[in-house]
Amino acid sequence: MSVHFHQYETVARDFAASEDVPEMTGEHWVLVNYLRNYNLQFGIAPMIRKITKETGIKLAKMYELFPSGPAKGACKVAGLPKPTGCV
Repeated sequence: MSVHFHQYETVARDFAASEDVPEMTGEHWVLVNYLRNYNLQFGIAPMIRKITKETGIKLAKMYELFPSGPAKGACKVAGLPKPTGCV
């Protein structure tokens, strides 16, 4: 893996710890990488419905993975700004 990816992974783990996520599992990475790739492609965060459909991760599971929620917590860990309309 490239140094760039390693740096991204380290920063993501640090952000995760600040969001009460002590360990990043495979499901965490699926969600975070999906958010990151979507944002890189389209310049915005995807809608929740699109995330659940394309990742297969149900909304309730997203809240288990990221207690502060997919918009705030998962987007933060992915390095995205908080989505518009998110309080």
